[in-house]
Amino acid sequence: MTTPSIEPSRKLRGIRRGVGRALCRLDELANPGSAAYVVKRGATRISVFVVRKGDQVFCYLNSCPHIMAPLNYQTSGFLDADGQHIQCSYHGALFRMEDGACLEGPPSQQCLTAMAVEIRDGLVMPVGW
Repeated sequence: MTTPSIEPSRKLRGIRRGVGRALCRLDELANPGSAAYVVKRGATRISVFVVRKGDQVFCYLNSCPHIMAPLNYQTSGFLDADGQHIQCSYHGALFRMEDGACLEGPPSQQCLTAMAVEIRDGLVMPVGW
């Protein structure tokens, strides 16, 4: 079995990455804020992003359920101008941070694909992937 590794969108000093290792430190994410990562498992690469709302962090696959393009296709961020919702930069669809449900836009009944994470000792850790 190949051990996954995680490529941060920026350097993380002092954090081990891969299975059971952190995506980022909680204090590195603005509140509200977001960051993108690529998780590699062998030849497979999975693009994910995390969003922070208060002391909560949510993680999703970086793919719009409507067009299967990265949500940050045209921008570097994932949040709308108010920092209240996840926004697809390609066509403007809005998603709820807490569960990825589509609130406005073409994918209507579709949700973002959640990836389980937890905060442990101030680190955002993948759970089960």
